[in-house]
Amino acid sequence: MFAGMKISAFLIALIAAAGLAAPASAACYADYKAKRDAPLQLHYGVIELPEAACNDRDAEAEVALRIAADGWQLLAVLSIFEDDGLDSRAESAGQFNLRY
Repeated sequence: MFAGMKISAFLIALIAAAGLAAPASAACYADYKAKRDAPLQLHYGVIELPEAACNDRDAEAEVALRIAADGWQLLAVLSIFEDDGLDSRAESAGQFNLRY
């Protein structure tokens, strides 16, 4: 009887822990175009975004803020995507792939 109670308590704890475990969220990325003046320079880049910035409005603000540290001005966020789009953009982004 006592052994059965231990197993039941263990199963209940296991089920509760499984229910509380948060599912892993997919990573969020944006690709963008930026410029810097005098002389004019352009670049295409890919940046990882925090989950809270995984929408058009917040992504633009996040990218603009982070690239501004090196004097870049955001021209456009082209798209927001998950892990499955990262590899196909890496070569085009070159040195600006996940730089910021």
